[in-house]
Amino acid sequence: MENNTSLQQQLLEAGVHFGHLRKKWNPKMLPYIFAEKKGIHIIDLNKTVDHLQEAAAALKQIAKSGKKIMFVATKKQAKEIVSECAQRVNMPFATERWLGGMLTNFNTVRKSVKKMQSIEKMLADGSADSLTKKERLTLARDKDKMEKVLGGIAQLGRLPAALFLVDIGHEHIALAEAKRLGITTFGMVDTNCDPNKVEFPIPANDDATKSIAIITNYITAAIAEGLAERQASKDDEVEDTDNEAEKKAARLQAEAEEEAARGGRRGGVRNEGPGGQPKRRVAGGASRRTAGGPAKK
Repeated sequence: MENNTSLQQQLLEAGVHFGHLRKKWNPKMLPYIFAEKKGIHIIDLNKTVDHLQEAAAALKQIAKSGKKIMFVATKKQAKEIVSECAQRVNMPFATERWLGGMLTNFNTVRKSVKKMQSIEKMLADGSADSLTKKERLTLARDKDKMEKVLGGIAQLGRLPAALFLVDIGHEHIALAEAKRLGITTFGMVDTNCDPNKVEFPIPANDDATKSIAIITNYITAAIAEGLAERQASKDDEVEDTDNEAEKKAARLQAEAEEEAARGGRRGGVRNEGPGGQPKRRVAGGASRRTAGGPAKK
């Protein structure tokens, strides 16, 4: 409870509870509104804490399972915070602008990413040196343009499992694409948005930099925890595999030694006659009876 109180205190100090003007509100946000003050709606921080913790727990599990979570925030005041947080946990992000079809037309977007990477490679390994100065300059400009929009998803080989949106009203195209593909959505929802549009709404002020920072950092910490747990379980698996391999090797060695010992015993007995005397071998391989007796006519 104490932890919740301190989190609530932090959210209060960051201004997470400030909603929009009453005339801009969405009636579906009513359960999350605590009061109205000077024409501005105040968000209930108890609800914010509950929903934030629920969203963080779900994102932690997604990260633990090894799937990708994409951060989306193209608002000026959120760009820097969100891209920095996403890079910290090595997750994809879109902070410049949302390209229509970034998810629904993923294969085409991947082609653009590959093109950007091949230009980067050309400029890096010197294969672009044979081009004229103007052509090199054009290539560099194209790369910078693409980097700006596609840089955050350069390492994304397949569709993400979840989307974290800072303002679901502002990012409505991304939200619609995620819904169409059945991707789980998490989002900061202000008093002017419909919370039912995302599976995990976090009622919060999505305009103030401090508010965006505290929510995004909390979410990022949960993802980092999930990734750490995944790594720890992987290490345990490796250790178990090593132990298994050692046990198997020891077992095989013991079996081989036993087999060798048995073979040695058999080898020692094979050529002995009665009373431990060696058997007499008869030249020409004939039987003992015919060898000693008279030849048959």
